[in-house]
Amino acid sequence: MSRYDYVIVGGGTAGSILANRLTADGRFRVLLLEAGGTPKSPWIKIPAGFSKLLTNTTYNWCFESKPEATTNERVIAIPRGKGLGGSTLINGMIYVRGQPEDYDCWLDDGAIGWGWRDVEPYFGKLENFAEGGPSRGKSGPMYLTRVSERFAISDAFLKAAAEDGQPYNDDYNGPQQEGVGYYQVTQRDGRRWSVVDGYLRPALARSNLTVLTGCRVHRLELDGNRCTGVTYERAGKSVTVGAEQEVVLCAGAIQNPQLLELSGIGNPDILAKAGIKPKVSLAGVGENYIDHYATRMNWRVRNTVTLNEMSRGWRLGQELLKYIAGRKGILTLGTGLVHAFIKTRHTLSRPDVQFFFVHASYSNAATRILDRKPGMTIGVTQLRPTSTGSIHVVNGNVETSPSIKPNMLSTEEDCRVLVEGMKAARRIVEQPALRDFVDHEMAPGKEVTTDEQWLAFARQNGQTIYHPIGTCKMGTDETAVVSPDLQVKGVKGLSVADASVMPSMVSGNTQGAVMMVAEKAADIIIERAVVEKYS
Repeated sequence: MSRYDYVIVGGGTAGSILANRLTADGRFRVLLLEAGGTPKSPWIKIPAGFSKLLTNTTYNWCFESKPEATTNERVIAIPRGKGLGGSTLINGMIYVRGQPEDYDCWLDDGAIGWGWRDVEPYFGKLENFAEGGPSRGKSGPMYLTRVSERFAISDAFLKAAAEDGQPYNDDYNGPQQEGVGYYQVTQRDGRRWSVVDGYLRPALARSNLTVLTGCRVHRLELDGNRCTGVTYERAGKSVTVGAEQEVVLCAGAIQNPQLLELSGIGNPDILAKAGIKPKVSLAGVGENYIDHYATRMNWRVRNTVTLNEMSRGWRLGQELLKYIAGRKGILTLGTGLVHAFIKTRHTLSRPDVQFFFVHASYSNAATRILDRKPGMTIGVTQLRPTSTGSIHVVNGNVETSPSIKPNMLSTEEDCRVLVEGMKAARRIVEQPALRDFVDHEMAPGKEVTTDEQWLAFARQNGQTIYHPIGTCKMGTDETAVVSPDLQVKGVKGLSVADASVMPSMVSGNTQGAVMMVAEKAADIIIERAVVEKYS
């Protein structure tokens, strides 16, 4: 049996970062196991190519939720990245740190060492944002830039927001988040910049790093209360490898709890129902599932050309030439053009809603097919949802997708904030600056005026925006799965280090926070090895 110091399960965002950091000084032998493959699609590097990959089973696990009453018994898509680089291969590239209060809430909830003062240096460590102020990192592995394309209608939206009383904010990742402006994205010279580019590729030449793709981990190997390694399948062959120091789970908020439960770690009642012998009782595994839920409001527009028309025919030909010649044009765009972080009530101390403005509209959001007539969309999401769901196995087969129950819009607070956010979006669009552009509201439509109608629209049309967290939450109470040093409770030699450990949602897109968690996790894991060596 092959043995390594560390076995990392999952080569996505966190796994790629840990593979780099744990092998940097040559002390540790590290094995990185990824179920998907090596990223090869030409669409990956083209930012607008995300729309081609979100329904591609080579790069997306294509999970789905169970039908639930709170979202009108609909099955909702829950994309997760597959392959080295994980979701940084297929996401919208939007980079958000979140609000300092988010992390101080983690601290208050028992995540000792994870307050804002503790985590801010790690954001600076990972960032390479030349345009940023003194609080921003400028030499890290992850290149960031502001969305470079400008359009008359997006500038008009900024003016309309100002007329509504919203402040302009050139750097929402700076001293404060509130305001409107152009998004920051993980790109370099008009191309997607994933964790493969920033972290994994620079580490591949190291002799102490082994990267294997096409490896589906079936279970963790336990010797009493110690994790000694993992068993995976590759090309039809079952292989067991050992970990001298630790196994580190970086398979994400969907598959980490699945793998723990398949290995007998979790709620004994849930395990027994799935036909799995309980080995370690840990009731919080798979609970505390949180995700951002968003509605898409859209309008038919006039007196401008939008992405709907620019992505077809001769105009698309022009854009292709523009991109080939100078990495410019609409092919550099991801899921968001203009941001807005706003307060739904003036009495709030910080924003509670986020907007994603883009001058495009889908005729079918599920298949990413754009309208043929000009349109614009504002995605509206509550920044810190209080609804929590669960993810659990249904049997002992790793190939069976887990039962995913997001439980969206199950609290009064979530319903109220989302409704108020949609009202605010309509109010901004009705300001004078946009009157020459807006023809009429398509969804939900002007006939929607009461809170009950707004909420009905949200329940029927909302989708997640692919930010699942919390299913292996860190803390000190009985519902926590990992301690603040990221070790699984009751199991030695096993850690978790990705979005699944976040105890509560951060205010905005989660990829930046996941990168921070991985950076900090690397320091925690290395320090633990040093302490154990000399203790």
